[in-house]
Amino acid sequence: MRSAASERALASVLGRERRVLLWSKRLPGWLASSGQMGLKDQAQFNTVLGQLVSRGVPLVEALEVTASAVSAQHADRVRRVRAQVAGGTMFADACARLGLVDPVTASVYRAAERTGDLGGACAQIARTADRQVKVRSQAITLMFYPLIVLSVSILAGWGMLTFIVPMIGSRLASMGSELPWFTTALMAAGKGIRDNLGVFLLLVLGLLIAAIVLRRAVFALAWGLVRRLPGMRELVLAQETTRFFSVMAAMTRSGVTLADALVVGYRTVSHGKLRKELQSLQRRLVEGGQLARLIEEVSALPLPVRKLLIAAERSGDLEEAFDSLADDMAEEVERRSTRALAVLEPGLIIFMFLMIGSMVLAIMLPLFTATANMDFGG
Repeated sequence: MRSAASERALASVLGRERRVLLWSKRLPGWLASSGQMGLKDQAQFNTVLGQLVSRGVPLVEALEVTASAVSAQHADRVRRVRAQVAGGTMFADACARLGLVDPVTASVYRAAERTGDLGGACAQIARTADRQVKVRSQAITLMFYPLIVLSVSILAGWGMLTFIVPMIGSRLASMGSELPWFTTALMAAGKGIRDNLGVFLLLVLGLLIAAIVLRRAVFALAWGLVRRLPGMRELVLAQETTRFFSVMAAMTRSGVTLADALVVGYRTVSHGKLRKELQSLQRRLVEGGQLARLIEEVSALPLPVRKLLIAAERSGDLEEAFDSLADDMAEEVERRSTRALAVLEPGLIIFMFLMIGSMVLAIMLPLFTATANMDFGG
């Protein structure tokens, strides 16, 4: 059972051995691995390859050395790319055919091969990957702390609801204490979960399996909700523009025209408004428009960014402007991530209070009532 790229590679190998691939079975998308290098491997791969090619080392020899610089998981795939390049295949086509890199990176390689600046393009891609690693680590840090706090809060709340509240509530009821409706409702919910614990655990397990199988849809839904949260909209936009400007810097460095670079660049953007405006910008540039006038209509980009691009086009220095903006946006992501984490902390405290505090309140209210009655009776 293989991916599409592995299936083509296997058919090619069998063809050289005068054999025919008769049957193959592809894994479901949620089980199959894309085979593409991770960001850290991409950074290492392109750094080493760029340094070797820039110093005049032939590409075939450079790929042999580069295979030892990536993880063992991808080393064999790099060697297969080398074998295809040695057989006359273009480097970008071999990478795309074997699924070593994503289509955007393959497009950058293809443009660089046409202009003879593969080393420079690899260096730019390495910088882009390093930026993405930094952004991803910040995103993981941003989400890791809230997930731990939420998980602990949910487990503690579930334990109190299932065992502690019903036990103490039943003891108070047996002593003749009058239970508030709030306590009675929580006791009924807790007893229901405890009496049907097997069914409850199976339901939770089923939801987890469904979330794993449908993780792309779940992620898309969660990402769509996050984008609408105050403060997160700007953070998501900064992440999108970091990737976009990095790709644009790599493409323009390879001698690709602005309109052609935008075809690849806007495809890296998932932010709906920004992607639509960049697509419209690309189309109107092809029709003969000028960037200095059209960029003003890309309202998803901050005004200072648009003014910088206008000045860069007039001075003929768009490549440096794209690279500089990618660095600036990466720093902006870091600043906004720190702010978002600072806002999340009080929100998590409020959530913990509402969840666990409600359980404590359900226990304390009848205790206060019982104590007050005893004092009154005394």
